Parts: sequence; C-alpha cells; structure tokens
Amino acid sequence: MPFALKNIKRDLENIGAQFDGPPDLEFRAAGTALGLERSGLSYQCVPPGCRFPYGHTHKTQEEVYVVVRGSGRMKLDDEIVELAEWDAVRVPPGTWRGYEAGPDGLEILVIAAPSVAQREDVEGERDWWAGE
Repeated sequence: MPFALKNIKRDLENIGAQFDGPPDLEFRAAGTALGLERSGLSYQCVPPGCRFPYGHTHKTQEEVYVVVRGSGRMKLDDEIVELAEWDAVRVPPGTWRGYEAGPDGLEILVIAAPSVAQREDVEGERDWWAGE
C-alpha cells in the first residue's frame, strides 16, 4: 500500500504511563503504526503545570516540536524558551531537551529524522530539568 492513514488520538495506544509522570500524560508514537521508514512522529499532551518527566538527547536524530494547542516552556541545554500555539522548534542532535506545560496544558507533535533504533540513539535522564 502506498500510503497509511491513522487517527493519532483514536488509533494509537497511549503509552504515557510508561514514563511514570502525571496520570493524564499522553504519549502516542505513530512511527510503527504509519510504517515510517525514514522519520518518526509522536503526539504528546502534558497536563497543565506539569513537566515531561525525562529530558533527553539524540546522537544522530534531529527533532521538530510543533505546539498544536496550549503553551509552555522548553529547556534546550541551558536555555529556556517560551512556547505558544503553532511555534515550531528544531532541536539538533546532541542538544538536551525537556518541556513543561503552561496553565492550559501543552499538546505537541514531534517529528524526528532520520528514523533510528531509539535505544542506540537516545540518552535520557529523569528529572533532568530539576531545581528550576
């Protein structure tokens, strides 16, 4: 089949509980469901006033974070940037990143390329963005 169609909210499993964060954290990975070969895609919804529990970096993969609803902040290495609806942030390989939701929550799409074996490419740390 030359294309794939999935509804991110209805067709993809919410694996947010695997990150041991707030109970209503959503994380839906679309790469396998869509048969992506050269990129990755996920949807994440961070509840109001909460941080995603892990910061992470990639050795070779770049990511683009697109805010589709809400607002928040993102920490990129030692810099913090404000996020608003429809902001897009490109994060190159080797940059640590973490994000938190504003008062209305934060819904983001994360687009990643190239497609990589996550366990080999990613380094993560729980509470990386602590003490802020």
